[in-house]
Amino acid sequence: MAATPGRELALRVLGEVDRGAYADVAFARLSRQEKDARERAFAQELAYGVVRHLVPIDHCLARYLRYPLGELPVPIRNALRLGAYELMFGGGPPYAAVSQAVELARRHGHAGTASLVNAVLRRVARERERRAGGEPCAAVSAPAGPGTGDAGDDPAVARLALACSLPEWLVRRWVQRLGSDETRALCAAVNRIPPLGARCNVTRIEPERLLSRLADEGVRTRPGRYRPECFVVEESPVPAVQLPAFREGLFSFQDEGSALVAPVLDPHPGERVVDACSAPGTKTAQLLELMGGRGQVVAVDINPRRLRLVQEGCARLGLGGLCTVVGDARRLRDLLPASWGREADRILVDAPCSGLGALGRRPDLRWRRREADLEALARLQLEILEGAASALAPGGILVYSTCTTEPEENQGVVGSFIERHPEFTVEDPSPWLPEVLRGECRDGWLQLWPHRHGTDGFFICRLRKERKG
Repeated sequence: MAATPGRELALRVLGEVDRGAYADVAFARLSRQEKDARERAFAQELAYGVVRHLVPIDHCLARYLRYPLGELPVPIRNALRLGAYELMFGGGPPYAAVSQAVELARRHGHAGTASLVNAVLRRVARERERRAGGEPCAAVSAPAGPGTGDAGDDPAVARLALACSLPEWLVRRWVQRLGSDETRALCAAVNRIPPLGARCNVTRIEPERLLSRLADEGVRTRPGRYRPECFVVEESPVPAVQLPAFREGLFSFQDEGSALVAPVLDPHPGERVVDACSAPGTKTAQLLELMGGRGQVVAVDINPRRLRLVQEGCARLGLGGLCTVVGDARRLRDLLPASWGREADRILVDAPCSGLGALGRRPDLRWRRREADLEALARLQLEILEGAASALAPGGILVYSTCTTEPEENQGVVGSFIERHPEFTVEDPSPWLPEVLRGECRDGWLQLWPHRHGTDGFFICRLRKERKG
């Protein structure tokens, strides 16, 4: 019996992750050739599930191996992980999980590796059966794992972190700020695969007409929560990037929390607008759409390859007025056109960050990040804001955003920036937000949470530079 296409796809994604790729990027690229929507969804659940629960899975497998898991060939190691994930966290029959993992090991290895996978996973299955209620074997004193840090000697935090397969240092921080009950809800939210958010290109089609068009193409959608041009793709007969409506530039993929950022900048036709950390260009395109195709946006990014994604995305959407510049946003003024007087009217700084607000979308970040990273990222974010400040014209608007939940990268950076730049004031972003979110603003900024708002965790702050004299 051959392994199912979904399991084969999941194995390939995990192989890419082992080689350093991000799970979401690897899945988006590798899943394009899988036509069966159910197999794609199953593959995503398997691959993301393994990455989310990597520490308890590896701890469980290590109990039944005679040598380190890391010494096994990559495909065999990941076949074991896939089988263990299905046994420990899935709801299917154990025999299917074991036999499918054995088939993967046989196809990508040899008879000996298939026998190894069979023996190890049968022991995992027997262990699961012995435990009351099917409690996973990893629930017994699993190690902290990579990037977990110190839990502050709080056994309740350690248990919650283990149960949710999250770093103890992150769970501790959330408990300190939100309390235990809300942290449980947040942990549950980031352990779910988020919906595929999308945004209508209003310069080409009205949202109602687009959704009707997608329905004709066999796509099931539902409206977004906060903006009329946003919607969710719930089911598609082919990978959504292959839909005719997508190829014709009628929509883009974007989480709705992300889609709230550009409207807070509120760009107008004819203004000089900059996206200081542009790639991959989703917000750049949204800025051009908000300007109705009658303006210019300078998209800056330090990575020329990623900047090409910005160009390709805007070309697909049929958006003119884009100017791309390769460079470091910390020296933004030097990168702006001389015809602008090296100044912009509005600047968006969607800063590089820890990404801890998007753990559902990028599950491997939980094991890649360390608590010490936050301080280094905050320094970089502040330096980018300094560069933007020098390039903003008096009276201009600066919006700072991140996709993280952590205050060092958000309120802390804004606070330090204001201390250094008294010519800037924080403006209440409420007038540019949906009415349902206006009461969520605190001290001039908005923090979105996955469990509260159904979006990625986003921070949005609007600042104005005072006019001279």
